[in-house]
Amino acid sequence: MIIYIHGFGGSGLGSKASSFREYFKKQGINFIAPSLSYVPALAIKTLEELIESYDEVQLIGSSLGGFYSIYLSNKYNLKAILINPSTQPYVTLDNYKGHAPSFYDESYFSWNDEHIKTLKEYKTKIQNQSNFFLFLQKGDELLDYKKALDILPNASLVLEEGGDHSFLDIDKYFDNIKTFLK
Repeated sequence: MIIYIHGFGGSGLGSKASSFREYFKKQGINFIAPSLSYVPALAIKTLEELIESYDEVQLIGSSLGGFYSIYLSNKYNLKAILINPSTQPYVTLDNYKGHAPSFYDESYFSWNDEHIKTLKEYKTKIQNQSNFFLFLQKGDELLDYKKALDILPNASLVLEEGGDHSFLDIDKYFDNIKTFLK
């Protein structure tokens, strides 16, 4: 089972999740992209329950979902694809305190100091860099790609000039992702 973990304010129905869902369905590979709570502890609990309910699991995490994927990969020794991952969301998401945007329906949710504090609990030391495949674009307008390279210098890597936080044209790497996750 491949579990896609969306980013902050995202959903399992976002464009990237939908593209992966369509690709893996055509490949006959089990895939889910749950819409997770914005509350970090609830999101992690949901993901842990999903991981523990399947025999074989691999992860794909984007942005904050990449941070969660690092934590879960280390805890369960899973392979993980990290797409422009957040490595310090407890720093970068501090700017969103108050009313934070939901990119699914353009509503808002309350993001506070307690959520940021909880994120710090999931910071982990990378145990097995060979479990990770990093996809980074230097044009990411929200996160510094160098921070991911700093913590995962020996991970498999695609590093592109330009692009943006969503990782433009990720679909051209779907076959590479499938091969890595086998």
